[in-house]
Amino acid sequence: MTRSIIEHASNESQSEAVEVDRCPDCETETIVHDPDRGERVCEECGLVLTEDPIDYGPEWRAFNAQEHDDLSRVGAPLTQSMHDRGLTTTIDWRNKDANGHSMSADKHGQLHRLRVWQERIRTKNAGERNLKYALSEIDRMVSALGVPKPVKETASVIYRQALEQDLIRGRSIEGVATSALYTACRKEGIPRSLEEVTSVSRVDQREIGRTYRYIADELDINLEPTNPRQFVPRFCSELDVGKNVETKAIEIIDRTTDQGLHSGKSPTGFAAAAIYAAGLLCDETIPQRAVAETAQTTVVTVRNRYREQLEAIDQQPAT
Repeated sequence: MTRSIIEHASNESQSEAVEVDRCPDCETETIVHDPDRGERVCEECGLVLTEDPIDYGPEWRAFNAQEHDDLSRVGAPLTQSMHDRGLTTTIDWRNKDANGHSMSADKHGQLHRLRVWQERIRTKNAGERNLKYALSEIDRMVSALGVPKPVKETASVIYRQALEQDLIRGRSIEGVATSALYTACRKEGIPRSLEEVTSVSRVDQREIGRTYRYIADELDINLEPTNPRQFVPRFCSELDVGKNVETKAIEIIDRTTDQGLHSGKSPTGFAAAAIYAAGLLCDETIPQRAVAETAQTTVVTVRNRYREQLEAIDQQPAT
């Protein structure tokens, strides 16, 4: 009985497959696929049986960024780094018409007044004005630090979340904006120390650290401890040392980190000490003061850390 049920089901599926290839209108088997239109059509009566999904992509192809910008017919994408998410229209500062021709002097004053009013109506209340100021601060610090655009977007999202949960009350806008940027750098894996972020901020390091811990706790942002090896490539590039020194410094950090030597120590100072120790082991002279200034730490820190590292890996420089 079971065998007969299976045979009956298979016969039904085969008949359905045959019916699919047969036109339901004229009952002929002259169904063809039109690749240009993406359709299955009956060649006899012209009935369209199925259609492929619509491709919403552009009909043009671009092979570089310049061609993409020239061929694109849409505006800039939405961004969290602007208080209005980039939806408003901006009047260009160049006094030219749509054809690129310079306008008359009489129009210059009119365009100036339009720009002033356009800037005024972009913010409708004090909250939007404060958000605009905070995001401009983040943009300024991002430019000074030279971090990529995703960090700016992440910092803007963190600031907006803090604003929605009323975490700004009782704290300065600059402090919360700087803390959001430092949190974004940690979250995106961009090696920027608290001292580097403080150097481009308008608030002191103590306030940034206190606000950063408060925001991370309230927004439930869990961040891994900073790995000192993230700073090594950038420090070595600024010091203009050889690739062998960079490789050796990373090896020193990996070996000493496995022993827990980095716990409780500044990651930038630890990375600077590893670079100096690697220079000694690779017979490349790197002044301690130069390493300390690059890492924005003290010479004493570099001296103490590199001695601990060499002792931990049981290696001493050639005398």
